[in-house]
Amino acid sequence: MLPPSLKQNPLVQELAARIFTLTGHRYPSRWYTPYKFRELKRVLSGPFDPYHLPAHYGQWLDERIVEYPWFFSRLPADAGRLLDAGSVLNFDLLLQQPKLRTKDLTIMTLAPEADCFWHHGVSYVYGDLRETGFRDDYFDSIVCISTLEHVGLDNTLLYTKDASKKESDTTAYLAAVRELRRVLKPGGTAFITVPFGRRHVRSWLQVFDPEMLENLLAAFAPQASSLDYFRYHAVDGWHLTSREASGDARYFDPLADQPWPGRPVGAEAVACLELTK
Repeated sequence: MLPPSLKQNPLVQELAARIFTLTGHRYPSRWYTPYKFRELKRVLSGPFDPYHLPAHYGQWLDERIVEYPWFFSRLPADAGRLLDAGSVLNFDLLLQQPKLRTKDLTIMTLAPEADCFWHHGVSYVYGDLRETGFRDDYFDSIVCISTLEHVGLDNTLLYTKDASKKESDTTAYLAAVRELRRVLKPGGTAFITVPFGRRHVRSWLQVFDPEMLENLLAAFAPQASSLDYFRYHAVDGWHLTSREASGDARYFDPLADQPWPGRPVGAEAVACLELTK
């Protein structure tokens, strides 16, 4: 990781990103994050068309390179209350996006993080997504990017020191889905993404399969819904795909897995759901 004093220096960030490319795009690497955010800044500066992604789109990068532009391309531009369920937007680059600057944004996650952007008008709430404490029908929209796969599992490895969050309940995500639906206004939209593919439960996350997606949809009971699937290919990056074509996708867990040739950085496929209450 770069020292805090250098993290915000654009020249240092660009140099670090270039080093990542010159050293063979190795992951894990101290140069990975600067490269990732440089690429995110680039793709978020223009339109996102999932049907015509360029060759090598997001190559060497994790699933955020499709999840973030997918979300921003669908988020309404008008004002309203937005809940970030999982603190996936808590980065200056993302908070400066025009669609977020019009929103009354609340970020909810298990524990405080190093970066805090209260000066941008962001509200922070700490707690469990299965019991948020917000009143019914409060938010106009909700975003929950790559978060549900951690609910009910061991969150003490990366996210909190609270020993009560060392769990092993693989169905707990359904309680979170029902809670997100409760606090969403009628007609409001939830944007949810999860790793998708071959069913696999790790200590700290699980990969969703078609049955789990169906259970998620049943718990939310949307008035309208759309699903997009993206898959990573080692030689050509990320592309829009289908449920069937991503059903055997794997997840590379840097905490436990030995690297294999052509592995993704994290999820090999993701499911992106837009659900209207």
